[in-house]
Amino acid sequence: MSIRFASIGTGWIAGEFLKGAREVEGLEYTACYSRSQEKGEEFAKQWGAQKVYTDLEAMAEDKEIDAVYIASPNALHYSQSKLFLQHGKHVICEKPITVEPEQLMELQQLAEQKGLVYMEALIGVYLPEMRILQGAVERLGGVHLARLDFSQYSSKYPAYLAGEVPNIFNPKMATGGLMDLGIYCVYPAVMLFGMPDKVSAHARFLSTGADGSGCVTLHYADKTVVLTYSKTAQGEIGSEIQGEHGVIRIPRISKLTDMTFTPVGGQPQPLSTYTDKYLQMSYEAKRFYEFITQPEQNRAQYRYVSSIAYTVSRVMKMAREEAGIHFELSEQ
Repeated sequence: MSIRFASIGTGWIAGEFLKGAREVEGLEYTACYSRSQEKGEEFAKQWGAQKVYTDLEAMAEDKEIDAVYIASPNALHYSQSKLFLQHGKHVICEKPITVEPEQLMELQQLAEQKGLVYMEALIGVYLPEMRILQGAVERLGGVHLARLDFSQYSSKYPAYLAGEVPNIFNPKMATGGLMDLGIYCVYPAVMLFGMPDKVSAHARFLSTGADGSGCVTLHYADKTVVLTYSKTAQGEIGSEIQGEHGVIRIPRISKLTDMTFTPVGGQPQPLSTYTDKYLQMSYEAKRFYEFITQPEQNRAQYRYVSSIAYTVSRVMKMAREEAGIHFELSEQ
């Protein structure tokens, strides 16, 4: 069964997703949207789309499009997802899928009513390595402390230092360190340990009003999970989950590559190796296709990832409120 899909956004992440989607038999890239006709044509030529749109309404009305991949600025995710769901299109949207959990619940219900798939594109959820990590955590015995970090010097930070306001550091785009990188820590925390009893957070703000770095603590009855993130410095320590029977080290929390399990008094045991990003993104593209074409066989998994997405959105909102992260939303 062929699923014809379009894309919104012409950045590097969209290209990686499209490269990964090529690994999924049945996904057919049909059209792209860009605010610039010239840029859209260039992107379409590079990735093989037959149509270029500069009008989202027109693309949503195209009956030859079954689904859409959204990789626009965060502030646009809700309205664009809603538009395409209303027009009967399946939607896979880059993280964070919406800014507010209430928006996510609304659109999940809309998709359910229309018999559509609406899912968040976040690599770690769909990777085989996540199942490996979950199994390794069970081997740890009692877990009382975990430290998850994603600190990566942003390619846009020099522009900010030069006086510019890149989208990623613009509160009007609902962006910043927590929304861009911190979510990669929140997701595994929720998938491994569930909804925390309490959330506390602190952020360091840039002159634009965006958070450049910060710390979120998830409090559970039997454990503490500390999440750190930064877009203004490069971290090298990575992440680890400490248990009574050993420790799991995760050098790259966003990709779950090169993980190791070290039992107490033992030697590190490899859990995963390096995988190219586009191949990792092929897993989310494959699940999107399977959720659409084999709904009955995948209903339980689809409901699970939908539930996780909503819980993560709740935790993200609690962290923003605790840290004083606010957005001046202005959809464009």
